[in-house]
Amino acid sequence: MPTILLVEDSRFSRVMNERTLARAGYRVMTACDGEEALRLASESVPDLILLDMLLPKLSGPEVLRSLRTTPQTSRVPIVVLSSLPQTNEPQLKKDGATAYLDKSTLGLHEHSESLIQIVKRILDEQSEREGEAEFSMLSSPILPQKTEL
Repeated sequence: MPTILLVEDSRFSRVMNERTLARAGYRVMTACDGEEALRLASESVPDLILLDMLLPKLSGPEVLRSLRTTPQTSRVPIVVLSSLPQTNEPQLKKDGATAYLDKSTLGLHEHSESLIQIVKRILDEQSEREGEAEFSMLSSPILPQKTEL
């Protein structure tokens, strides 16, 4: 069961998203500020992170940069959930975000299917990339070792 770290300071959004993801079969860890997000991510590396940008203690961009520069979380997909203007998307992707979602377009209280579809697509893509990497390591030729006679 994939684990998702949901980082959201709004209690309402955090609870709604957590319920939606849990009903879809995901294990969900939640953090309500940037410091807690980094602590949880280092204690138990998630399969995907949903990251709000406007957070107390450490901002979303600070958390994003820290996650990307930490070896154990550097490859974890990070989906930015924010109400900030999408003009920030190029910089967020440059900083390491996998995807950007405008919270106002999700309509989570009415239909949460769009969030689930995005999470599933990104996790599937990540799984395919990891499978390809494992396959290429398994299928690379093994050179015989020289033995002295």
